Amino acid sequence: MITVVCPTYNEEEHIENVLNFFVNAKPYDKELIIVDGGSKDKTLDIIKDWMKKYSNIKLFNNPYKYVPYALNIAIKNSSGDPIIRLDAHTKYSIDYFEKILETFQKTNAEIVGGPMIKKGITDFQKAAAYVTSSPFGIGDSKIHKKDFNGYSDHVYLGSWKRSLFDEIGYFDERLHRNQDDEFHYRAKSLGKKIYLSSDIKSEYFPRKNYSSLIRQYFQYGLFKPLVLKKIKSEIKLRHLIPLFFLLYIFFAPILIFYNWTLIFPLILYLLLNVIFTLKNKNKIKIRLITFSLFPLIHLAYGFGFLIGLTKK
Repeated sequence: MITVVCPTYNEEEHIENVLNFFVNAKPYDKELIIVDGGSKDKTLDIIKDWMKKYSNIKLFNNPYKYVPYALNIAIKNSSGDPIIRLDAHTKYSIDYFEKILETFQKTNAEIVGGPMIKKGITDFQKAAAYVTSSPFGIGDSKIHKKDFNGYSDHVYLGSWKRSLFDEIGYFDERLHRNQDDEFHYRAKSLGKKIYLSSDIKSEYFPRKNYSSLIRQYFQYGLFKPLVLKKIKSEIKLRHLIPLFFLLYIFFAPILIFYNWTLIFPLILYLLLNVIFTLKNKNKIKIRLITFSLFPLIHLAYGFGFLIGLTKK
């Protein structure tokens, strides 16, 4: 039997997609453990209706609301192996579980998963999906390469052998964001294998507006220093560039006043923004949103990272 875990909070728009997928996907010997962080919409009513029909769907309450608590509650109340995480904002291929099990067998890795493939429905989501998948937007991380197959430092969502939690512990509940990064980095630093397979297919749908996307990337930046302080071996240049960009933009007026040649990094940034915006082959409106999102997510992440450096 496999265990499937899914944290939820106000997911009435998406939760039935997850439930439908879980029920119909092979293998049939599985359990779904949903841990809800206090939903105020119809999420719980929908889940309870499905529980009446399917005894292998279980619901737990997460009084602390945040994802790492939910994951730990689910894992500690589960029975299957491996343990596979789902996210309500993601659409999965019907063979998702089967490909995960095949990858475990082929690689003997302790953690497996697929790439983070982003799709949009609205114009804003299409722009956000492009920006947060491009090398200019988020760097060269393997997790965003849809055709990559091989060992990695991270996978999208993740599937874990049950024995892993006895060996390295559970998710760090102090990290309200980036807890999956920290867990995977910790596993890798302790010699565990993480395998990313392009056969494990899913589609993630980004945030729907500027404020929610900016808040998300600010939080990513905010908790990243805490992760890197714990797992120093995983510090990479791509983690630091948004901070350097933020500091450059803040001090640019003074720097350029004393040395006009220091305007060239800004010109180079704008040129790269134009180049990568034009690579987005969508309509003009989506390209305009794309052009605005690159600096916004970089500055949001950089500002979060700067504040995160002060946190213990």
